[in-house]
Amino acid sequence: MADEVLLKEEREGLVRLTLNRPEVMNAFNFALLQALKAEIEALRFRPEVRVVVITGAGDKAFCAGADLKERATFTPLQVKEFIYTIRDLFTQIEGLNKPVIAAVNGVALGGGTELALACDLRLAAATATMGLTETRLAIIPGAGGTQRLPRLVGRGKAKELIFTGRRVGAEEALAMGLVNQVHPLEGLPAAWEALAAAIAETGPIAIEQAKYAIDKGLEVDLHTGLAIESNAYWVTIPTKDRLEGLAAFREKRKPVYRGE
Repeated sequence: MADEVLLKEEREGLVRLTLNRPEVMNAFNFALLQALKAEIEALRFRPEVRVVVITGAGDKAFCAGADLKERATFTPLQVKEFIYTIRDLFTQIEGLNKPVIAAVNGVALGGGTELALACDLRLAAATATMGLTETRLAIIPGAGGTQRLPRLVGRGKAKELIFTGRRVGAEEALAMGLVNQVHPLEGLPAAWEALAAAIAETGPIAIEQAKYAIDKGLEVDLHTGLAIESNAYWVTIPTKDRLEGLAAFREKRKPVYRGE
């Protein structure tokens, strides 16, 4: 297990993926990118999986971005391939048909923050630090950071953080809306488990359609967004889960949703 760059734990509809390169602060090399890509692609077609959690090994880092030692050996063409691969991977994570929680258990810089931005929800340890620090290396965020950060925290704040390459602590990240929750490091697993469990109680088709409506609706005008929402709602009407929800409410019991 120690030589595996990505660890997977699965139980009761939850899959946890752990970036497992703690000796380099879980930085991305090509091997880790390819391993994570393979898992994300497979999860799309596993309806029994309700929630995905991504975190980092150890208690110091979520992900420090690209492995700069590996990057230093790349040709310009290989750098382009790396950027294309990581950008495509994060777009796949963002578009996954189920919720993805980033459990930011420590340092998340550059591509590490961009990975968190591609997830639906972000829970941070109180010891976490985040930042898009690429301009300090005379490059720019290349895995979606210039697009996702301003959509989350606003244009002005995003420009401030990207232009300066400044790192922010967990409480500041919470105040600006960069993360959803902050917890003591030792309490972070319990927090994401509770959030995942709450999501898993809901209808999976409804969650998929809600995610689709939110993400696609934010890219268009309000009237088009309302049409997207309407079409997403129609998908839920003929499902067995909708009827189960009504029956459970009537019978005063917890519903059992099967994604049908």
